[in-house]
Amino acid sequence: MTYSIIARDPDTGALGIACQSHFFGVGRLVGWLEPGVGVIATQAFVNVGFGPRGLDLLRQGGSASQVLSTLVDTDDQPAYRQLAVIDGAGRVANYTGDLCVPAAGALSGDQVSVQGNMLTSTAVYESMIGAYVDASGTTFAARLLAALRAGEDAGGDARGSQSAVLKIVSGNRAGSPWEETLLDIRVDDHPDPVTEITRLASLSGAFDQIGSVLFTPRLMIGAYEDVDGEALTEALDALQGARAVLGDDNQEAAFWKAVLLLRAGRQEEAAGLFSEVFGRANHWRSYLRQVAEAGFVDTATAASLAQR
Repeated sequence: MTYSIIARDPDTGALGIACQSHFFGVGRLVGWLEPGVGVIATQAFVNVGFGPRGLDLLRQGGSASQVLSTLVDTDDQPAYRQLAVIDGAGRVANYTGDLCVPAAGALSGDQVSVQGNMLTSTAVYESMIGAYVDASGTTFAARLLAALRAGEDAGGDARGSQSAVLKIVSGNRAGSPWEETLLDIRVDDHPDPVTEITRLASLSGAFDQIGSVLFTPRLMIGAYEDVDGEALTEALDALQGARAVLGDDNQEAAFWKAVLLLRAGRQEEAAGLFSEVFGRANHWRSYLRQVAEAGFVDTATAASLAQR
């Protein structure tokens, strides 16, 4: 009921999945990932249990092919299943049951597997692996999205489009795996989910840049301490990069850049940027006062800026 790509980034060890389906909320069903352990796509007449059970077997040291064989051999309806596995070392295995609705099939390459069923033609998954390889030199997320776009452009799901998922975790086994999730985006119901998830991936990157500044102690959280010029420049550049992505309709990055300028003693620059923010969205005036009450900036200065 979907087409998907799973892969391990050979440069970083990160593990990822991207998929699309004419089914509500495909992201809660198909893709299962654990940092440094592996990634699993379970689809067609989906056995969701393949995901958590497969990760458990990978965690215990099973290879991709061993885990796939165990899951398929112990299933009560294997002919209706489609499954792909990549382990933490990048080994690949995939399986398409004989009774999966055509067009159905899978291809594998170096640390990558593409698979699909209920497709308009085999060109859907055949085009995906080429697009992924051809996008080398871009980010891992961009390569996964290139594959998803190629599959959609080749005809996609025979029933149409509805939902998509893009998720990436790091290659690091850690005691706090939630800190190793690099990207996690779902589109549960949309007429063009591939385009929408591509848009959201760009927004996610922008908010990652904002977060890299916003959550840094002494730079933004808590009492400001002088940082070296290079660190401050990097933080301001990150916020400016996010601002360029968000555009005029979303002032989040611009506001926090102005706050950081104010915290760094660059009041004239901050005042000019706050003026731009307030001109585009007046409600940020009152929010500046709230931020001042929380100790981010001087309350008297914030009140003066908000009244301009």
